[in-house]
Amino acid sequence: MAFNDLLLKALNKEKTERPPVWLMRQAGRYMPEYMEVRKKVSFLELCKTPELACVVTLQPVDILGADAAILFSDILIPIEPIGINLSFNPAPVISNPVRTMEDVNRLNHFNPESDAPFVYKTIDLLVKKLNVPLIGFSGAPFTLACYMTEGAGSKSFLEIRKMMLNTPDVFHSLMKKLTEDTIKYLQNQVKHGCAAIQMFDTWAGILPPAEYKEMVFPYVKDISESISAPFIYFAKDGSAYFDIIKELNCAGIGIDWKISLKEANVRLGSKFTLQGNLDPAILFSNKASIKKYAETAINEGKLCPGHIFNLGHGIMPATPVENVKYLIDVVKGLA
Repeated sequence: MAFNDLLLKALNKEKTERPPVWLMRQAGRYMPEYMEVRKKVSFLELCKTPELACVVTLQPVDILGADAAILFSDILIPIEPIGINLSFNPAPVISNPVRTMEDVNRLNHFNPESDAPFVYKTIDLLVKKLNVPLIGFSGAPFTLACYMTEGAGSKSFLEIRKMMLNTPDVFHSLMKKLTEDTIKYLQNQVKHGCAAIQMFDTWAGILPPAEYKEMVFPYVKDISESISAPFIYFAKDGSAYFDIIKELNCAGIGIDWKISLKEANVRLGSKFTLQGNLDPAILFSNKASIKKYAETAINEGKLCPGHIFNLGHGIMPATPVENVKYLIDVVKGLA
């Protein structure tokens, strides 16, 4: 079967007959086939078992027809080998949060091949099987730091805010460490065959724009300019930062559902391939509604230098599989 390079063409801003389509969290709990695999192992064990991680990465491509695969893993995987005690219950829990300079100094150096060999073995397996591009990924340093300082998920992530305000030297030491690790982690994914990279900044949106610009964006910029593959940056709730983000020199920007693609393109200076931005809740509606909202995104995407059809965030666990398949068929012009 011929290699489907729609994603790479879109990221290169080449004209395509239709937008490529893949969906954040497309391998996951909404699929019965995933749940069958998940019965055998814990979430962390699944991430760390290349043969099984390969299987679940392939499922949305083989069953639903996605135009790209995204490596099955978790954004927190790289923080465990540097000395973070990580568990999932089912949400992430960290028993030794990082809050002082001593905590930062005790963190280990990150060596990709020896610290996360299962990630690269999974990639090696996938590139032999796939006829679509494989997307590698990581969490952004700020989002990783949010979990590492808080010790768990949070609505406010007060610990990282306190660190930024009261001990900025500790914050910057942690961010520099995580930035160096992230570059090594991602560049090694490219070396093993990932055709594109996405960096998730899930919690960037908790900050005022001035704070984001001064204390977070320089690290995002460093990473985006250090990866030798098309790079997509996704900052959830990040539209307040578009005047800052447009200074990035990267291929794509992920857009959530809180702003239209048309407006996002204008505010970002019409310089990026935009990825997004369907509200994941739409997948709980009827087919007519799904088609209407999908076609709106497709039409707005035509105004951008390039468009990758995606959701504005990840698929929710209870999403009907038949609706996901229908959405992909709509984008492909099959429904």
